[in-house]
Amino acid sequence: MPMETLNPVAHDFILFCIHRQGKEWPALYDEMCWVAGHRLFRGLGYAELRRLGLSLALTNIEDTIRMVDIVTSEE
Repeated sequence: MPMETLNPVAHDFILFCIHRQGKEWPALYDEMCWVAGHRLFRGLGYAELRRLGLSLALTNIEDTIRMVDIVTSEE
């Protein structure tokens, strides 16, 4: 996934979760699900994140990992 296609809000959501939990997988994925489930980042839940291009569904896990890799490579 090219960097320019990463939605800035999705990017910030991932960073928010990294700062709360760290970069280790699967703990980061669990944190992303927790944050989305409780709408702790800008009130965004699963559906809103999906519309921004970040799906937390296991069927899309490869895309999610790629997005996380983009964000963590910047850190």
